[in-house]
Amino acid sequence: MHLNVGGSTRAELRTKLGSHGVLLNAYADMLLDHTVFDPRAQEEIKIIERNVGELGLRTGATLLEVFAVARERGFALCPPDTGPYLRLAMASQANAPDSVLSAGRSPVGALKVASAPFSDDVAYPKGFYLRVVDGQQWLRGFRCDHEYLFSPEDRFALQPL
Repeated sequence: MHLNVGGSTRAELRTKLGSHGVLLNAYADMLLDHTVFDPRAQEEIKIIERNVGELGLRTGATLLEVFAVARERGFALCPPDTGPYLRLAMASQANAPDSVLSAGRSPVGALKVASAPFSDDVAYPKGFYLRVVDGQQWLRGFRCDHEYLFSPEDRFALQPL
């Protein structure tokens, strides 16, 4: 998938997400307030999905391990502001197999956007994920510490090099 990222203000992004009926959690709101969403020139990137197991991490891995192995396998992280643009472009994402929104684990059916965390603070969200629950599109932020293990089935959006 080719995707245009950047070029919109924070307010414009929020308006676009709202007009598309995208719901946000509090962590996504926190991320959207970050300075990475200050206006910048638009760029086109290519997105590819891979799960942790496809990267060769068959028993799961931490976020930093996923990112390191992805780089070794020829993938780059996405720009930090990719999440909202990807959510707007992925109108046809499949419905999640369950309706659980928060369970202290990576949600089933979520597509995490692989981008550098905005902060090392464990209390601050590490990034975005996209999910459709009961037909409703979500852009959600997630938190995890450096020890949290993503399962081999967890999917990430990456850039091919």
